[in-house]
Amino acid sequence: MGTVLTRLTLPGTMTQVRHVTPVHPRAADAAVREVYAQISRDFGMLAPPLLLHSPAPAVLAAAWVVLRESLLANGRASRAAKEVVATVVSEANTCPYCVDVHQATLTGLGHAGDPELSPVAEWARGLGTRDGAARHADFSKEELSELTGVAVTFHYLNRMVNVFLGDSLLPPQVPAGARGGMLRMFGRVMRPMARRGAVPGESLGLLPAAMPAADLAFAAGSPHVAGAFTRAAHAVEEAGYRSVPEEVRAMVSTALATWDGTPPGLGRTWADGPVSDLPAAHRAAGRLALLTAMASYQVDDTVVAAFRDVTPGDRELVELTSWSAMAAARTAGAWTRPVHAEIRPA
Repeated sequence: MGTVLTRLTLPGTMTQVRHVTPVHPRAADAAVREVYAQISRDFGMLAPPLLLHSPAPAVLAAAWVVLRESLLANGRASRAAKEVVATVVSEANTCPYCVDVHQATLTGLGHAGDPELSPVAEWARGLGTRDGAARHADFSKEELSELTGVAVTFHYLNRMVNVFLGDSLLPPQVPAGARGGMLRMFGRVMRPMARRGAVPGESLGLLPAAMPAADLAFAAGSPHVAGAFTRAAHAVEEAGYRSVPEEVRAMVSTALATWDGTPPGLGRTWADGPVSDLPAAHRAAGRLALLTAMASYQVDDTVVAAFRDVTPGDRELVELTSWSAMAAARTAGAWTRPVHAEIRPA
């Protein structure tokens, strides 16, 4: 089913990506082809939130590995509970595209409004702030690792989607009255793949093993989630060294160290101070990186264009935003109560 659906939807999904040109499957190198094959098999289609990463192959693999091993892989937490977390975190991050996708999938699974999932939703609503994420969760250590992994994944993906995609997976010309029906249809299409799930750990070979970091302790209760995040974090950090100036990385890291998860401001003037301290040549990169990390919904064409005037490459744009989004997601993950399990190289 995945291969057929990918072929049918590819023309539309390719055109949804803004600012960069996704790699077409026919033009993909071996590394990108391998990731695309897994996405088609296990997710059912080459979804735009993953396609947008394709100009940077290692970052594409990182995005897929954390999404697959947290959301799609079978584990202790149900897929419906994971979709609730994905939806609630996306709402908090002002990512209407991801809200549409995961609310529709939850509806397709028959669990929209399920009162048994209310405790999961209530817990997930706190995961975007330092105080809220520290609350106790009544889950097993395996469930907590899986569900927190979903939350951290969507803290990352929401930021990338806000930069590179529009407000909905549906074309803008779809009439408002038809949107609900089309989203329900999307949920029904995705239902068989969501119910089947995926074998845990099968994506880990896409990236080399890496040593765990302290801010990834949330993943320690699930070997496949821990393996995914240690590998992905290392790949994205390497991308940051390639494409994010050292001064910009330091500025974003300093800002995140004191951030509590609340919106930094209504406009973008809050970013002016930190950015003005950067060398002039790095200010466009710094503004894009800081907005991506802390207020991705404020990134617009002018912010991206200013960066591309200095650094025109697609790979560099994807790698800079990926590093910033992952830095913010890891910050949020570190706020959660740690899972008490031994952390080993994964």
